[in-house]
Amino acid sequence: MQNKRVRGKRLGIILATALTASLLFTACGPTSIVEENRVVQIGDIAPLTGATAGPEQINLEGWQDYVKYFNDQRGIPGLTIDLLWIDTSLDAARFLSAYQMFVERGVPIIYSDNSLCLYAVQARLPVDQVPVFTATATATLIYPPGWVYCPSPTFGEVSTAVLEYFLENWKEERPPRVTYFGLDGYVGRGAAEEVTEYAESIGIDLLPFELAPYVVIDATPQLMRMKERGTDLAILHGIVPTVAPILKDAARLGLLEEMQFAGLEFTIGDTLMHMAGPANTEGYLAPRTTPWFDEIEIPGIALIQEMQQGYHGKTRSDPEYMSGWLSAAIVCEAIKRATEEVGYENLDGVTTKMALDSMEEFDVHGIARISYPPGQRRGSRVAAVYQIIGGKVVRVSEWRETPILVP
Repeated sequence: MQNKRVRGKRLGIILATALTASLLFTACGPTSIVEENRVVQIGDIAPLTGATAGPEQINLEGWQDYVKYFNDQRGIPGLTIDLLWIDTSLDAARFLSAYQMFVERGVPIIYSDNSLCLYAVQARLPVDQVPVFTATATATLIYPPGWVYCPSPTFGEVSTAVLEYFLENWKEERPPRVTYFGLDGYVGRGAAEEVTEYAESIGIDLLPFELAPYVVIDATPQLMRMKERGTDLAILHGIVPTVAPILKDAARLGLLEEMQFAGLEFTIGDTLMHMAGPANTEGYLAPRTTPWFDEIEIPGIALIQEMQQGYHGKTRSDPEYMSGWLSAAIVCEAIKRATEEVGYENLDGVTTKMALDSMEEFDVHGIARISYPPGQRRGSRVAAVYQIIGGKVVRVSEWRETPILVP
């Protein structure tokens, strides 16, 4: 018994000594050892089910991949960014609940592409002091400039690249007739209203707006009205499940030869060609604010391909992925700048907003240059027109600066 007590006492002394040494080493060691488990949470409110499920799920994958890459590269030494997401299925009550949850949690920034619901909280942002980042760039969200930030110009501003390209290649003496055909609200109807004055100023005859749901069942009535009005260019403002059925109906009605079709930058690509058919998408135009996935001479495009192969064992060319990836890169950079400026303990929505406001020509791996000068909330200013030619997405115009269309 005595030997056991002696051995136990000696063991206790050894453990106490080891614990003391460990505490001393921790106290005197580098700060990064203490800070290794520090986490910054970002809130993503996304309609991952319902009509917009496909695009939003791809967008979320782009977000997740960049955040993982940023953490793997120790973008902020001693700190990890944690992306939290809540599915709202386009339900306003669920959106408001998710928003309040993230505000109470103290996240320094919220991401969401649900523009209709963002309008409901837009006035609350200065009170709650949390900025919102969105790739759904609409004029009413960023003009006048407030707490909502976008990576690119508005949908109306970006569509001017297609208007200018079409006008430059117009051969007839009369003005070209253009119809915006898309969703109700600011993504579709709002973009058409936003661009009206500009279109008329450059010599385009803008025809009445045609309304489409998220998922089109039959677009025959709208297309026949467009034919009767003599539409030359139809700009489709919706997601792929909106655009693909319209193109198939246009083919069935023999309208693909009579009018040119174009759409949002999120619609062009493999998914559209698969849903509508290669023949029905040949010649389809779309403005883009970032390069396409095969332009691997750009460092960021090569990086995306490498990341996708490493994380998923395959590569994909989805414009929604690029949108999420780019948005994540900008937000991670803002958190990095804010943390370096004020420290982890003082990181909040106000300091993150200040970091966004400080961005000037931030180079996102050659994919885009992001600036938020006073009075502007659109990160980039340029767009180029891309076209589906022979089953591939090809750039057919130069990069050009888009006009600012303040409502």
